[in-house]
Amino acid sequence: MGVIDGLAAILFGNGGNVIKDTAGIFMENTEAGAVREAERHAAALKQFGQEFALPRRGLFDRIVDGLNRLPRPALAIGTLGLFTAAMVDPIWFAARMQGIALVPEPLWWLMGAVVSFYFGARQQLKGQEFQRSLAETMLRTGTVMRNLGALEALEAGAARSDANPALDDWRADG
Repeated sequence: MGVIDGLAAILFGNGGNVIKDTAGIFMENTEAGAVREAERHAAALKQFGQEFALPRRGLFDRIVDGLNRLPRPALAIGTLGLFTAAMVDPIWFAARMQGIALVPEPLWWLMGAVVSFYFGARQQLKGQEFQRSLAETMLRTGTVMRNLGALEALEAGAARSDANPALDDWRADG
């Protein structure tokens, strides 16, 4: 009987819980795994929140930005309005087009330059804003890399939930 008790103690632990002592070696502790997963998820959400945070702009900047968005839709809607006016009242439309025919050519060149500079300046501004945001993103790469390292450490901890210092020393010596 003593031999059987000794063998049972070796296989199943000393009177402890069989599931915890024996099966726990082969299976992950689901509660601890859920805690690690929640920590990893919270760290990822925090990182994404920092990455995609937009700088707060003032009221004047927002109003001017809104006004800068008006010309393109106004041009498109105005062009559709011209087609509609030509179909609804062709005589009225033809009279207006005769008035446009009286505009001298240098004034057309001036209008073309103004429109070109406006849209060119808008494109330049948007390009500079993109470059600025790209530079800010590049400045955050160090933080992102540290966060990735922390997430990988959490994931490594998930793979090896029950750290055993003696086993780690033995592996280091071997």
